[in-house]
Amino acid sequence: MKIKIQNNHFRLTCSGVSYWEEQKALLVADVHLGKISHFRKYGSAVPQSAIQTNFDRLDEAVTEFQPQKIIFLGDLFHSALNAEWNLFEKWLQKQQAEIILIAGNHDIISPIHYEELGVKIHQELQIENFRLTHHPEEKESDFNICGHIHPGYRLVGLAKQHLKLKCFFRSKNQLILPAFGEFTGAFLMKPEEEDQVFVCAQSEVIRVS
Repeated sequence: MKIKIQNNHFRLTCSGVSYWEEQKALLVADVHLGKISHFRKYGSAVPQSAIQTNFDRLDEAVTEFQPQKIIFLGDLFHSALNAEWNLFEKWLQKQQAEIILIAGNHDIISPIHYEELGVKIHQELQIENFRLTHHPEEKESDFNICGHIHPGYRLVGLAKQHLKLKCFFRSKNQLILPAFGEFTGAFLMKPEEEDQVFVCAQSEVIRVS
């Protein structure tokens, strides 16, 4: 699915990432690395193999788009340093793109650790008329691209069956990306008439009315 915002083109993918064509930038929100290890540490029955899934999906997106920049829109890590940091280091060593993190409320790991790995950290990032943040922050003068909310949408079938899917949520001056990470959940959005919802189905992104 490709959408146009202020004469810029964004490709929306089922995995929840968006590729900004003009900037050759891959936008990724709310990966929450370390969350699975955190759950397992406190007894949750989450399979060990699920940890690698986030990295595999990131690799798939990088391979598809070959970005010059990878911009994480906050909550890259869920909590303090744990075993997944080592996997993140190894993943970074394979990347050719510039890595940028816009700090989110869960990003409590010291910036020193990121800087040692060559990751640039910002509180927000202005690119032309686009303002990239973690928390949604609408302003009339800029178009805001953000994460944090973990937007989702409930589809209802004719037989009253329900399906809850992650989604991209676009309002007049804002695009909220879905959470990329495994086991992050989704907050059901209530769109108004002018809003646009793009759900992440299994094989394609679909706009719903």
